Amino acid sequence: MAKAIHSMIRVLDEKRSIDFYRVAFGLEIAERLEFETFVLIYLRNGESEFELELTVNKDRSEPYALGDGYGHLALSVDDLDAEHQRLTEAGLNPGKIVDFNRDGALLARFFFVVDPDGYKVEVLQRHGRYK
Repeated sequence: MAKAIHSMIRVLDEKRSIDFYRVAFGLEIAERLEFETFVLIYLRNGESEFELELTVNKDRSEPYALGDGYGHLALSVDDLDAEHQRLTEAGLNPGKIVDFNRDGALLARFFFVVDPDGYKVEVLQRHGRYK
């Protein structure tokens, strides 16, 4: 069976992105690999072995065009309300909390926060399939 190990995003400012993911989700640098024209930074925390790979192209000065496709990274938390409050207090401007129901039952509670490069990150209450 295949095992998911990381997801990659391209970022413009290494420090700004590392700071965002540290403050927002407790992700720390697991490894940083410097190459001539780019840098790979692998972030993770103690909750999972799954990593977020940040790719920084050294010659890039313009923000990346994210397109009009709706993709996102999703993370789950024990207490969605507390995380929303914490991110608000940290000045990260999370979106409103949404209760998403299906067939009269709660499917998910979540909100989105946007990283410095415009990527949307979904934060879900641990519940049901979203563990």
